[in-house]
Amino acid sequence: MLPQEFIRLKRDGRPLPKAAIAEFVQGMASGSVTEGQVAAFGMAVFLNGMSRDEAVALTLAMRDSGEVLAWSLPGPVVDKHSTGGVGDNVSLMLAPIVAACGAYVPMISGRGLGHTGGTLDKMDSIPGYVSQPDNVRFRKVVREVGCAIIGQTGDLAPADKRFYAIRDVTGTVESIPLITASILSKKLAAGLGALVLDVKSGNGAFMAKPRDASALAKSLVEVANGAGLPTTALVTDMNQPLASAAGNAVEVTNAVDFLTGRLRDRRLEEVTLALAAEMLVSTGLARSQKEGLANARQALESGAAAERFGRMVHALGGPSDFLAKSAAYLPKAPVELAVEVRSSGYVRAIATRDIGLAVVALGGGRTRPQDAVDPAVGLTRLAPVGAEIRAGDPLCLVRARSETDAKAAAKAVLAAYEIGKARPQPSPVVLRQVSG
Repeated sequence: MLPQEFIRLKRDGRPLPKAAIAEFVQGMASGSVTEGQVAAFGMAVFLNGMSRDEAVALTLAMRDSGEVLAWSLPGPVVDKHSTGGVGDNVSLMLAPIVAACGAYVPMISGRGLGHTGGTLDKMDSIPGYVSQPDNVRFRKVVREVGCAIIGQTGDLAPADKRFYAIRDVTGTVESIPLITASILSKKLAAGLGALVLDVKSGNGAFMAKPRDASALAKSLVEVANGAGLPTTALVTDMNQPLASAAGNAVEVTNAVDFLTGRLRDRRLEEVTLALAAEMLVSTGLARSQKEGLANARQALESGAAAERFGRMVHALGGPSDFLAKSAAYLPKAPVELAVEVRSSGYVRAIATRDIGLAVVALGGGRTRPQDAVDPAVGLTRLAPVGAEIRAGDPLCLVRARSETDAKAAAKAVLAAYEIGKARPQPSPVVLRQVSG
């Protein structure tokens, strides 16, 4: 079918034949479909949506536009995907925890864009770490260590890579069917046996409204299962930063502290262990959530998860003694500024997106995909919602390249925090589960 006729079908709200979807996607990957035609198709889907069968067909076609990995390992292969947030370094602890419980985790992650941080940018702050290895090394690390956190290679779902870049500049990123196909095509290409999704909801998430987050979770679970990948999702709260750090190297430090037991932020621990339990149940390594939680906690408390993380870092080019000496290896910003409050009270609310944007303004994130990221800058010791604060106490510490940058970030943080006289009621971090 001619690309313009294919676009016309979706423009007019008519069903798209499966074969035509596959042909159009192959044209995206090969370049025979023009940028304008890809953009027009994206807008047609944004305006008219897709049926579940169409979304499944699009996902599978994008998966098949490149290499599809197959694993032959003595245990189940599973991964997790997060829709993104602020202070969300869950992947750094989750992959080694689940690997220590007997699963294999080939975790293909992304970079930060907008106000959210990216797992790859965090890993790139580790000296020598190769976040985009070739497939031979990727397979070797997964087989020998049990987990590898890497980025999407050009061989996996190349049609998605092109489609996303065009969607990003044509106002069609927020389409649920297109988000669904983009996320799942890469996960299906990774050859997984099961997938668990962390769909964020709140003022620091792309899907701020709970109903939108639930709709995305439902779409992802239904399409993934329709494509043959057993998948469940947790909808989790992003109305405050998840970790007490936001940035790149500072979130790696937070993850090392978590794995070694030096410091574990309560909400971060709850989300990480809940996702670990879900992954263990989905692979048959645990018979229930309760058993999965117990196994995940044992892997964490015993030091087995920390040991896996250290081995993974070294296997992918990082220092062999990174866990013991992470402070010596990670870059540090030259300026540190405490953001002090003017009046006493309790943290009532946090404008989480603004915290993420403050990190971006420091240089720790991107406003364009090609922007460089400063791994050293960020925010640490972020006070959580419900914390009691006295006048003169710090809400957080700013790590910056200059005094000017630090003062601008401090101003943004102060504006993002609401301090009041009454302590707010605690809210759950895991909001709901969505299963197929």
